[in-house]
Amino acid sequence: MNSEIVFLSVFTALVIYLLYRIRRSHQLAYIENYRFFHSIGKKVQNHYPHLNDDQTQLVLSGLREYFYICKMAKGRMVSMPSQVVDVAWHEFILYTRPYEKFCKKGLGRFLHHTPTEAMSSPTVAQDGIKRAWRLSCARHKIDPARPAELPLLFSIDKQLNIEDGFIYSKNCMLGFYSGRGNDYCAAHIGCASGCAGSTGGCGGFFGGSSDSDGGGGCGGGD
Repeated sequence: MNSEIVFLSVFTALVIYLLYRIRRSHQLAYIENYRFFHSIGKKVQNHYPHLNDDQTQLVLSGLREYFYICKMAKGRMVSMPSQVVDVAWHEFILYTRPYEKFCKKGLGRFLHHTPTEAMSSPTVAQDGIKRAWRLSCARHKIDPARPAELPLLFSIDKQLNIEDGFIYSKNCMLGFYSGRGNDYCAAHIGCASGCAGSTGGCGGFFGGSSDSDGGGGCGGGD
């Protein structure tokens, strides 16, 4: 009798896990294949008139990527690293019913808008931006402690010359990195302390439990 109970318990747990994995796979596929309203891109161009259509599509790809890493974040907050993608997110959320439907089908809950958030200083990263960095690097198969390149959400503002954007350098020694204003060293996000001017060897922010698997919901605000 006890063996039957154990078998049923294990079988039930396995079925629940498989159903969860199937549902999560469908949600990620929904996010990957979702087609944003054309008017969202036009409103982004109104905000940044220098962007052409191809560049605007890159912004929408960044928005899709943000929602993807939110889904991967185990319900924890993921800060928005990009100013231009944040503008696109804000425009999307104004389409209240489609946005609510997107959140329900893709994320499993309503994702409230929170503004862009970079580090509070060039060397102090908040939990939300650290998580965005870790998950973005995982998505692009980048070593977060020694990045050979920057993931899209951390490179797009510089790539598109966004005047009020957040600019990250993978190497703190590069000439354009000033350490002032909206210029940040990406390597600092992956280092616990004492790594100014270095991209190597410290992963203090990346220890502990992983954020890379689990349910949807991030962004805070509720």
